[in-house]
Amino acid sequence: MKLKELPKSLALSWKLSRMSGEQMIGVSRAKADNCIVSFTSIPSRLSILHLTVRSLLCQTLSPEKIVLWLHQSLENQIPAAVSRLLSDKFEVRFSEETCAHRKLVESHRLFANKVIVTCDDDVMYPPNWLEKLWTEHQMHPDDVIGNECRHVRYDAEGCALPYWEWKGVSAGESSPYTLAIGYSGVLYPPGCLHPDVAQRELYDALAPRADDLWFKAMSLRVKTRTRRAKVPAEKPTPIAFSQRYSLKHSNVRSDGNLVQWQALDARYSLKQLMELQAR
Repeated sequence: MKLKELPKSLALSWKLSRMSGEQMIGVSRAKADNCIVSFTSIPSRLSILHLTVRSLLCQTLSPEKIVLWLHQSLENQIPAAVSRLLSDKFEVRFSEETCAHRKLVESHRLFANKVIVTCDDDVMYPPNWLEKLWTEHQMHPDDVIGNECRHVRYDAEGCALPYWEWKGVSAGESSPYTLAIGYSGVLYPPGCLHPDVAQRELYDALAPRADDLWFKAMSLRVKTRTRRAKVPAEKPTPIAFSQRYSLKHSNVRSDGNLVQWQALDARYSLKQLMELQAR
């Protein structure tokens, strides 16, 4: 978190913490009956997790259900602040998986015919966050849609460039090279991913710490387009002091994303797939 973001984060945390269940539900103006919001968390973030949940409950467009996936070892460690929010709208499920991939993989298994929207556990989402993604989904029902996206880039010799050179894309842009970024929210329609998406031995070997890249590879294999929302929601607000442990440290700053993309590219010829789909 940047220092300039701290005042906004603290103010929003205070506001969300004080909202009653009736106040949170009252924000909603409509419901997306076929939509599941899915995310996961780790032990170090359990104490602040209720803030993310509250922001998801305070959406102008209400999903059918919000599902939090935790490792099965945490079954008896759910904080009271989270337990108090459990309802027919929000539930906690448990998995043997330990990686971030479970937020989509597990819900993909359980809700195969639903639209699944993934998000992160260390930020608070604006009230129109889901509505923006859903509006774009109505116009492009077969596409993966992200509020934030990057453009996968290669050099003149055909080698993938470092991740920090994968620049952001304009609102509404779509190409085979468009990569949806998970922290701002990504919408996955039914059938948009290759069946191998749930093969644990594959993503553990090829992209164990880069779920965004794994899901991109699986979408390319079935020729699913990815696009940035034409009117994206504003960026989510980080929760203060929640990001001491983050995949960003290894994936972005140490360029772990590049290493994992290279592994995926070598296995599935992703560059060739993108070139073919760009024609």
